[in-house]
Order: sequence, then structure tokens, then C-alpha cells
Amino acid sequence: MDFDIAIVGGGLAGLSLAVALRQSRLSVALVEGRAPVRPAGWDARVYAVSPANVRFLDQIGAWRHLEHGRLCPIETMVVQGDEGGRLDFSAYDAGAEQLAWIVESSLMQGELWESAKRQANVSLFCPGRPQALEFGPERAILTLADGRRLSAGLVVAADGADSWTRQAAGIEVAFKPYDQLGVVANFECDHEHRHQAFQWFRADGVLAYLPLPGRRISIVWSTPEAHGRELLAMDEATFCRRVEQAGNHALGGLHLLTPPAAFPLRLMRSPSSIAPRLALIGDAAHTIHPLSGHGINLGFQDAQALARLLCAKPDHVDCGALAFLRAYERARKEEVVALQTVTDGLQRLFSPVSPPLSRLRNLGMNLTNGLPVIKNLLVRYALAS
Repeated sequence: MDFDIAIVGGGLAGLSLAVALRQSRLSVALVEGRAPVRPAGWDARVYAVSPANVRFLDQIGAWRHLEHGRLCPIETMVVQGDEGGRLDFSAYDAGAEQLAWIVESSLMQGELWESAKRQANVSLFCPGRPQALEFGPERAILTLADGRRLSAGLVVAADGADSWTRQAAGIEVAFKPYDQLGVVANFECDHEHRHQAFQWFRADGVLAYLPLPGRRISIVWSTPEAHGRELLAMDEATFCRRVEQAGNHALGGLHLLTPPAAFPLRLMRSPSSIAPRLALIGDAAHTIHPLSGHGINLGFQDAQALARLLCAKPDHVDCGALAFLRAYERARKEEVVALQTVTDGLQRLFSPVSPPLSRLRNLGMNLTNGLPVIKNLLVRYALAS
């Protein structure tokens, strides 16, 4: 079976790329092991989607179909250091309506999946498990476990940080484990959050409260692995009290809606996001520490940049040619490297260190908080990413 593009991975990055190609004349194969499933209740895996990526999702027709009663805007955010440092961010002060939208991962994935299923130029191979990948001068051949062979001018690896596709292509990446877990859970709270997000840089990691509709929040606690496992082992009442105390009782009592889950945190850098007949997007191309909230935004921006190039490509141009793919790599490299460097630096800066450095970093937060011009520049960058 012949296609122009074969996308391996039906997560948010891969699906958004497929849907973004809906108005192109390109034929697309999307290979995914299993269709997305919505959990009962609220999904504990949520993302802060930037306004720029809300526009992208709206342009490809997905945002307007999301169940808006399950979306929540962030209008203000308070960031607190471990020794009195504080930063306050406001969408209003920056001339924006929202800083971000909190969206359940499964809600976005389900809508993008349904869009791809309806798309005339997309063929879904699900369940589909890749088994072999060969690159030739004019085509790439992807063989699935059931024996089907897909021929494509370009293969897109969108199958996560442990990408089978990237490994099959022989691209070596550098992993830096943080020896931390990202502990996630959802709560109902006694007090209204008023569309405010909170983040605390603590001695035991970085804790974020992210607003959900109603009196609900989702948390992400990036914490040393031993402490993370301690949190996961707690009974419900003890876990709720621990999260309340760590958040300075900012929203009063917390009542668990979804049991805590955790995922390991690590930085992953790739020497290149392209090779002949191959492009990497999303976590297959890069991972960052979740303290910035930009992981999925980078993936969406990858998909948008690659889709823009592919849609504008003249018919005579080979979509898998290295010369063509270099434009995608140039478009994404600066932002990815900058965010990886900044988030890795912040993670190291707020790791347990000497008291003098702790006082210095908290002083830096307070000085920045007193400079509206600098704060608004930070906010505008986040809005556009």
C-alpha cells in the first residue's frame, strides 16, 4: 500500500499532524496500537494548552468540538519559591484573555481520533504494530506485525520518548534521568480556584495546582522518586492531607477524585529531528521537565510546523528529501533547545542546595515580580508558544 506520509503513533502530536493535513492532497497512513479510551470520571493526565496551540487546534477543526464544560482557562498564576520568593502572572495584565487552557489528555486525543477517522485522506491502521522499517532512495517501507507493508515518501515518528521508529532508524538520543516521578491526581476542593493556577518550588520538588471546571483541580507533583513512591503508597485521607499541606491550604480541604498515578521524569535530547525520509515530532523528538507546562505545546508546534511545510509543498518536491526536511528542523530547533535549557536549568536551580543559593533564587523571583515589563515578556512568550 502506497502513501505519501506514514505517521507512527496516534498520540496527540501524531493525530494533530494527521488532522492538520486534511486539506492537503497528501495520502496519510496512521499506525497506532490501540484506539484511545476515555477513563471514567476525570482524566488525571491533563495539559496546559497555550493560546497559540488553542488557535492551532481550532484551525484544524478540533477545538470547537471539545466538550467545553470540561475545559478550564487559567487567568492568573502564582508561583512561590521555597524561601518567600513569589511571581504573579495575569492574563489581563498581559493583554490576553487566558494564560492557558487546562484540558484532559484523553478528551483531546478522542476528538482528534474521531476527526482522523472521518478524514478522506487518512487511513487508520489500528491495531497496528510496526515490525520493520527500511529506507530506500525513493521510498520507506514500514512492515507491520501482521505482514502488511506500507510504502511512504516520508515516515513521521510520533510514538513517544521510547520511539520504536526512531530506534529502527538508528538515531541515538541522550537521556538524562531526573530520578523523579511526576505524581498526578484530581481533587475536589473546598474553596473556588477562580481560574487561578498555583506552583510551589519546594525542597521535595515542584507542586502545581491546575484548575479544572467547578471546584476541581488537577495536581502534578514532580518529586524525588523515593518521595513519589511514598505518596503513591499513602491511603486516601493521608494523601489528601499531604497535598493540602504542601499547597499551604490555598484551596482549603481537598477530596480525591482520581487515585494518584505517576510517570518517570527525564530530559531527552536528539542530535537531529530529521533524517532522509524521516521526521521526529513530539516526545519522539524531545522531552522536557514538566515544571514549564510546555511539553505538549512543543509537540503541537512540531505538528503545525511540519503540516505547514507539507501543505505548501509543490507536487514535484519530494517530501522525504533531506533538503526539504531541513526547513522543518530549522523551524523548530531554536524553541526546543531554548525550552529544554531553561527548564533543565530551573530544575537544577531549585533542587536542594545550600541556603545562600536558596535565598538568592528567591530574591531573584521577588525582583522579577517587581518588574512588570519583564513579567509581561515572559507571559507573551508563553502565550505564543
